[in-house]
Amino acid sequence: MNNVQSASLDPNTGWFILAAFSVLWIVLGAYLGRRSEGLEGFMLAGRKVGMALGTATAMATWVTSNTTMAAPQLALQMGVWGMLGYSLGSVGLMLFAPLAKRIHDLMPAGFTSGDFVRLRYGKTTWRIFLFISFCYAFGWLVSMGMAGGVLVNALTGIDYRIGMSVILAVCVLYTVLGGLRAVIGTDFLQTLIILVGVVVLAWLAISKVGFADMHAAVLEKRPELLDLLMPAAIMFLFNNLLFGVGEIFHSNVWWSRAFAFRKGVGFKAYLVAGLFWMPIPIVAGFIALTVPALDLNVPAADMVGPLVAAKLLGSSGAILVFIVVFAALASSLDSLLAATSDLILTDIYKGHFRPQADEMQLARAARWVVIGLGILAWLMCLPRITTLAELLYFMGAFVASTIWPIAAGLFWRRTNPTGAAVAMVAGTVIGLSGYFLIGFYVAALISAAVSMTIVLISTWLRPRDFDWAVLANSQGSHS
Repeated sequence: MNNVQSASLDPNTGWFILAAFSVLWIVLGAYLGRRSEGLEGFMLAGRKVGMALGTATAMATWVTSNTTMAAPQLALQMGVWGMLGYSLGSVGLMLFAPLAKRIHDLMPAGFTSGDFVRLRYGKTTWRIFLFISFCYAFGWLVSMGMAGGVLVNALTGIDYRIGMSVILAVCVLYTVLGGLRAVIGTDFLQTLIILVGVVVLAWLAISKVGFADMHAAVLEKRPELLDLLMPAAIMFLFNNLLFGVGEIFHSNVWWSRAFAFRKGVGFKAYLVAGLFWMPIPIVAGFIALTVPALDLNVPAADMVGPLVAAKLLGSSGAILVFIVVFAALASSLDSLLAATSDLILTDIYKGHFRPQADEMQLARAARWVVIGLGILAWLMCLPRITTLAELLYFMGAFVASTIWPIAAGLFWRRTNPTGAAVAMVAGTVIGLSGYFLIGFYVAALISAAVSMTIVLISTWLRPRDFDWAVLANSQGSHS
């Protein structure tokens, strides 16, 4: 797990950057969250988030470590379609724009995505949905924790487990101190760092290598990366589109923001965030195509981004990559910690074990839930058992199965609840079969197709009427 000899930065420099940004995020998070009063203040920032912060938090949260590190990995493995396919994750943000408006209109006092599924489809479907949500949340948490350790180790030689532990601890601490208000506030600054850093990295990479040399080297040494008819890459293109849509449609990370935004903000914030996010995976993935020209040895595919930047730009490039990916990690880890803890608190703790808990008791428990979630993620990150992309796309079968049950449940009054439950189970199982029997690039595609078929057929054969007032008049788990 140590990479001291090939590291681009001295470990002391790495520790300085870690310490400086750790203090910055903790102090800023504590300051921003000082007015987070009560459960709504901690969980939903008082439901008063405006357009600027709303757009920034949606974009920063979606620019994860997976975007900045897995996108180069996929470009190295699948070429042009790898990075273009990853950019289609922006479609999920843009398609969620009308859903965010619909969610806010239907459930102005809602708290979590679990509230909606329970009220719309019943407890059986709710529990299936929670299982999928938690599988995905822990997979995403582990992938980002792993990315933090990989980044620190690749650039500084600091042990993987130490770097991962520090980044997780920092995100847990400022999320506990400030809740969603701290998460959204720090996201705004992290967005600026990510945008500036990625643009600078791309410009420097192009100026150092040049398009002509890059193209010639890829054509000579890795011509398959330029093959637009590579079957696996084409399948990945559509698979990633559906994976991104499923990730956003079901996840409480995005639902919690729909509830937290002021009325009228959700649609515009998600649409603008999607448009601004689209080029980032292309830029991040583009630098992987310099590997043949640089004749660089990449020991692990998910380390290609930091290694290329360090090779091209030396210590200054390594520092820039370190800062950009640290910001991307923090912006996603804090959001996922906050949103997943909300699900655990309201849908598990209150929904299943302490239905009589009042708001003060829940507000106190919320911080302990975040701490416990952080400890569990840390334990799961300790053994680095797979690469980032493999772990990420394993979850594709889970999340893609929720696309149609969620979308149909929000807009169709007659969607069959039993069909929604069967669609999620069957989509997940058959999608996972495709993952193991065919490849990671088809799991979400198969899952979404199976789920869609079941939702459409069950609704056509056995439509069920639903009264939207059940959602409008309820505060979900808090009613």
